[in-house]
Order: sequence, then C-alpha cells, then structure tokens
Amino acid sequence: MTKDLVIGIDSSTSATKAIAWDRSGRAVAEGRKAIGLANPQPGYFEQNPDEWWDSTAAALRGITEQVGSGRIAALAISNQRETFSAFSEDGTAIRPGMTWLDERARPQVVRFGKSFGAERVHAISGKPLDVLPCLYRIIWMAEQEPDIFARTARFAEVHGYLTHCLTGQWRTSTASADPTGLLDMTRNTWSVEILDAVGIAAEKLPSLERPGMRMGEVTPTAAAFTGLSAGTPVISGGGDGQCASTGAGVTSPGSAYINLGTAVVSGSYGLNYAYDRAFRTEKAVCDDGYIYEQCVRTGTFLVDWMAREMFGIDPAAQRSTFKALEAEAATCPIGAGGVVVLPYWLGCMTPYWDPYARGVIAGLSGSTRRGAIYRALLEGIALEVAAQAEKIAAVTGGEIGQFSAIGGGSDSDLWLQILADASGRPVSRSTAREASSLGAAIAAAKGAGWYGTIAEATAAMTRPPARIFQPVPANVARYAELRAIHADLWPKMLDWNARLAAFAEGTPS
Repeated sequence: MTKDLVIGIDSSTSATKAIAWDRSGRAVAEGRKAIGLANPQPGYFEQNPDEWWDSTAAALRGITEQVGSGRIAALAISNQRETFSAFSEDGTAIRPGMTWLDERARPQVVRFGKSFGAERVHAISGKPLDVLPCLYRIIWMAEQEPDIFARTARFAEVHGYLTHCLTGQWRTSTASADPTGLLDMTRNTWSVEILDAVGIAAEKLPSLERPGMRMGEVTPTAAAFTGLSAGTPVISGGGDGQCASTGAGVTSPGSAYINLGTAVVSGSYGLNYAYDRAFRTEKAVCDDGYIYEQCVRTGTFLVDWMAREMFGIDPAAQRSTFKALEAEAATCPIGAGGVVVLPYWLGCMTPYWDPYARGVIAGLSGSTRRGAIYRALLEGIALEVAAQAEKIAAVTGGEIGQFSAIGGGSDSDLWLQILADASGRPVSRSTAREASSLGAAIAAAKGAGWYGTIAEATAAMTRPPARIFQPVPANVARYAELRAIHADLWPKMLDWNARLAAFAEGTPS
C-alpha cells in the first residue's frame, strides 16, 4: 500500500484534532475528541494529562478507521503552548497539568525577574517577564509543592508527553520547548543558567529535536491504542502558534500571519534572533529562523463578549446578527465617530506586559450607536497589531510585506480591510482552515522524505489565498493619525488603571 498521507495532530486546550493530509495539502480524513478543563480555584486552570493522550489516541483511531494505517507515512504534533505537567519516568502524571491559562505564578514572575534579572531572562529565552511561560509555574511547584517537585522524574509540555506516549522516548521539538521559557534561543539547548537558577537538572527535561526531524517510531503499545502501524515515524512539530504560521505559508522573510481567533496572535518570520518587549520570539516550525510574535489576548472573545453583554445577543445562537453589526459598522467613518477601544479585557501582553491592564471604551456620547462601538472594537485590535508590526520591523530590520489571515475572525471582510488600512499592508484570507494541523503535517512531510526542506513542503502543501485586501492610501493616512492618538492612551491611563484596580480589590490607593 502506498504511504500517501501524513497526519498533523493538533492538541489544543479544548480538544485534540488529528487530520490526514496528502502531498498537495488536501485534508483526507480527521478524528477529534474533547479535553476537559478544571478551574479548582480562581486563577488555577488544570487538565488531566491522561486526557491529552486519550484524546490523541481517539483522534488517531478516527483517522485509521477511515483510511487504514498502511497509508500513513509519518505524523507530527502541534500542541497548546505553555502547558505542562510533572511525570514519573514511565510517563505517569504525578499532578494535574497546568495550562497556559493558569495565573497562579504571578508572584514568582516578579521575584525571578528581580533575582535572575528581567533583561537577562528575556535575552536568553526571547520571552519578556510574563505569567505564561512554564518556567514560573515550575518555580511555584518548587516553593508550594516541594515533595512533588522532588519526586518528579520528568517535566514535559504536551508535545514531549505525547511523543513519549507514542514512541516511549522523552523527546520534544525546540519549537515546543521554547514557549516554556527554559530554552536558550541562540544555542537551541535547554538554558543551563535558567535551569540552575530554578534547580532543575537538564536530564529531567525531554531531549530536543529541530522541527521536521525524526524523534522515534510508534511503539506496538501505542499502535494498539491508535490503530497506527508500529514503526510509523513520529516527526518533530511544534507549538500551535508556530505550526499555524507554517500552515499559513509563513516560511520566508517579509511574510507574516495573523490568527483572528479567541486571541489575536500575529507572527512574522525572520532568520536572525532578536528580542524586544514589542514581541515574543519563538522558534519557527521551519528549517531555521524565528517567529516574532505579538498577541492581543482578546480577539473574537471580545467580539462575543460585546455582543452578549452589551447588545444582548447570544453569540452561539444568533450568528446571523453579526452580519447586521458589520453592516452598521461599515457605515461608520474611520475612528468610529470618536469612539476608541483599548482591548485589554484580559490584561495586556505585547507591548506593555501588564496582567492587571483592563479594557477601555472611550468617547461615548448620546449619539453613539452600536455599529460605532463594534467598529471601534475591530479598530482597537487592528491598531494594536499595526503598531507592533512597525516596532517589529524597526527592531528586526525586516519589513513585513503582508499578512496571511487565519482563524474565525478572518471571515469578516470589514475586519480584514480595517487591518489592511491600519497596517498599510495587504491582508490575504488564507484558505487554510486548520492551519496548526497543516503546519504539523508539513513538518511530517519533510520528515517522511517527501520534500527536502520544510519550506519546500510548505510551497507544495499550501494554496493561494482566497482573497487579498489591499490597503486604500487615503484610509492608511487617516489610520496613521488615529494610531498616533491610540498609542498615547494607555501610558496616560496607567495610574488611573492602578488606582481603580486597588479600589476594586479593597486596597487603599
């Protein structure tokens, strides 16, 4: 039987989806199973690692039941980033996994920044001080769960754990290891300096492979669970953001993607290591290079919140209403009649890295209509993306030529045109509806020997955009004026935000 398919496993926060792709990037079969999420106390978000594997095995069975195991040439993993757990050597979880949503380690972030040095950890890991990287929750474990910390044989993120389940080997991708905050980004090794400061031996972490490299083969035990053939190659993939970038065709300088999902995550590709507070630096799921990534934590989350809480619309049941909102917003002028939104409902990552930041809707009047508020929301996110794109280009020396848009929000013509005008760059609507899985499959295709490089595999397995939105020169000039105003708002509101936060918590200001 011809091995004419590769599998991209997309293990996200809510479910694992596995998709089989052919050489041209056409989806042939898929399987899916949900993953539970626990919130045992405020700020704590946990999962059972057994469900990471159970959902993966079920998703793979969904494929092999459709197309058989003999057609699968290789598979690779795309995984939710900054999510990890502690394991015994045989892969048994000894505590629940802590997900990227978890915020329990805020005090550890502050203390480590002071003791190790905020600039030093940023330079090594490519990550500004922030609660997301696993590093700080590992420190939390050392302080709050010393017995579990001492008993841990392996700390592993989702990619490393699933690789162990599939192959029996503790291995992971550099493009999944780097979001942990423990990777030396220029040496492609675990950072000895950071590990020493935390008190972890490198032997307690998975060994590292670059994306597209063979990590092992499916064991007979894993084959029985998944329906795969024993011996099927398991190829190094990466974090879901970087895999999505590759699935959107971003593998060369000047290209960038924007994922208009629950959060809005944008990344541009570059060959040289650079770091700045305007972005996080990630390892690309490519033969070499980096992704300079910015993130607005509220994307379609904020769209749904506004529809539900302000307009009384059920986002799930009344999707057609969004067409009416878009039509109303499209009739509003640039600047939404003086209404402006700072989209910090869930804090701010790039560029301020302030988890206590809060959202702002300003400029309301008795004449303001809901279409203006909706447009201001879309513009607020677009202005954040545009401002950081300029900063990324200035710091890295690499101009961003265009954005490839993916995610649910990319269905909005209005939003994509606003993004094009606000950034002054073309925005194409990608045809990749499952970009993270496709990015992993592209790595698998290279590892299977179908193509010589990941870049070649990307060229063969991605398709031309469905539509390109060109910036309108007059609109670009108008948005440049608005961006200058927008950039001044949050710095002027910092003291106000801190005082309100202290008041809400009952702390005297």
